[in-house]
Amino acid sequence: MQSNNPKNTQKFWLMKTEPDVFSIKDLKKNKTTLWEGVRNYQARNFMMNDMNPNDQVLFYHSNAEPSGIAGLATVSKAAIPDPLQFDKKSEYFDPKATKEKPIWFCVEVKYKDTFKKNLSLNELKTIKDLSDMLVIKKGQRLSIQPVSEKDFNFICKNYL
Repeated sequence: MQSNNPKNTQKFWLMKTEPDVFSIKDLKKNKTTLWEGVRNYQARNFMMNDMNPNDQVLFYHSNAEPSGIAGLATVSKAAIPDPLQFDKKSEYFDPKATKEKPIWFCVEVKYKDTFKKNLSLNELKTIKDLSDMLVIKKGQRLSIQPVSEKDFNFICKNYL
């Protein structure tokens, strides 16, 4: 019997990173990484409450030439307290966070594949089948965004 619990349902995400900070090549080399340093409450809540191991990720290079989807990853571990919030030397240090009451959380992601060429934001905007994707909407700057299964599968089928 299948549960109606959304925790048991695979979800799909777009996660943005600047390639000069951490790229798909870095993830391929490292195999996994903590998605640390996110300091937006909505993005944190996605990681903390909605992301689960085996969720699929479109790995997006932002502030790049061109910005776009560079590859695929998988959520490999559920959210844990972001260790950078406790590191006084980190730009992501948060003096209000304690080990007992952490504020920021991060998931671990695992490398899956690299696109032959980035699927650019400009290209995404021209694909009628992807017109509902949040990343192409004006004002959608959130670094972690849900993606529909339909859009995820369309991208993988046609552009991987």
